[in-house]
Amino acid sequence: MKHLKKFTGLLGFLTVLLTMPLGHALMIVMEKTFGHEHVYLAAFLLGFAGLLLLLYGSRLRSENKATFAGLFAGLFIWTGWIEFGFVYIAHRYNVQPLIENGVVVTKPEYLIMPASAGFLVIMILHYLFSTKTGCVFFSWLQKYLRIPVPRNQPIKTQKNFAVITTVELIALLWTFYLVLLFSYDQALLGDRHPVTYLIAFGSLLWSLFLLRNLFRIKQMGYAIRYAIPTVVIFWNFVEIMGRWNILNEIWVKPYEYWFEMSLTLVIFVVLFGVSLLEKRTKLATA
Repeated sequence: MKHLKKFTGLLGFLTVLLTMPLGHALMIVMEKTFGHEHVYLAAFLLGFAGLLLLLYGSRLRSENKATFAGLFAGLFIWTGWIEFGFVYIAHRYNVQPLIENGVVVTKPEYLIMPASAGFLVIMILHYLFSTKTGCVFFSWLQKYLRIPVPRNQPIKTQKNFAVITTVELIALLWTFYLVLLFSYDQALLGDRHPVTYLIAFGSLLWSLFLLRNLFRIKQMGYAIRYAIPTVVIFWNFVEIMGRWNILNEIWVKPYEYWFEMSLTLVIFVVLFGVSLLEKRTKLATA
């Protein structure tokens, strides 16, 4: 099915895009299903499953298979160990949610997440100053800031696409969670501040630029990895629209909107299956 090749970028974008609402819904479903007593054990096991998937993906020679393994490993680790880690600490120390006009606008776990900003900065500095990455944005910064980094690898090594994808996903989710949380903070900016408007519509324009480049990609593994920043940056716009009550975030109410979320899951499974079919077709014709 050679005609699928022209839609590789679109398939990658839609596949990664649907992981965003499904990931949010997964957290809600886990909290409701397992209850306070068992949800943290379930979250730990989910993160552990992500770790096992990452180890498995690291052994794969296929770039496409390793990328998909890294994508799901990142989602499981982020949800199970990182997000629920903040949930656990917030609940243990009785951190209260931010309430405006009788409505919870920021959950307790997200009120303490900005405290992790320093760790993220250190990780960014490492990638910026001490290594050559395949990230176009980092390469651009290194070039125009004239940062001396090794340009040639002395030993040719096989890239670990599973780890690359997992770290990319977690770093981007972490970065833009903090961007949004700092922008929502009334002591700094506030959700109606001009800078927040700039973040919203700047993210929309940036994601459209990335989407144009993504549609030119014909290799599924690379398309998935390029779709991750495209989707995460676009999701800033979606999140802010929800914050402004312009968009109804049905993924935070999966039981109320069970049909819509079930349909989203079905579409995701179909897209994932088509992506795998595209992969097999390309391998067969290679």
